[in-house]
Amino acid sequence: MAHDPKKLQTIMATAVPDLELTYKPMFGGILAYAGGKPVASLSDVGLALKLAGADQTVLLALPGAKPLQYGPDQPVSKTYVVVPDGLLADAPALRDWVHKAAAQAAKAPARKKRA
Repeated sequence: MAHDPKKLQTIMATAVPDLELTYKPMFGGILAYAGGKPVASLSDVGLALKLAGADQTVLLALPGAKPLQYGPDQPVSKTYVVVPDGLLADAPALRDWVHKAAAQAAKAPARKKRA
């Protein structure tokens, strides 16, 4: 099922009104940031959250969740997990997952700027 990144942005913003998110167009989709760090990819593939460790394992265990892959000839992401479509309709659950992604992003070291 192809998704509309703008609709996914609306779903995400509605589910997480208490988190200050910014959005930037990126490669035909949208990247969501919390505190200046990426937390989600919104594309025609779906809404994918940037997670690691146990959180990533738990989300991947949900029916319909899968590692992000933009196309069959593209690499599979090691950090982004596409949330199941059912989770998009469950605002409280989606809110919890976005907060987990934002918490992990907040702990990540800042990237060094290129010269």
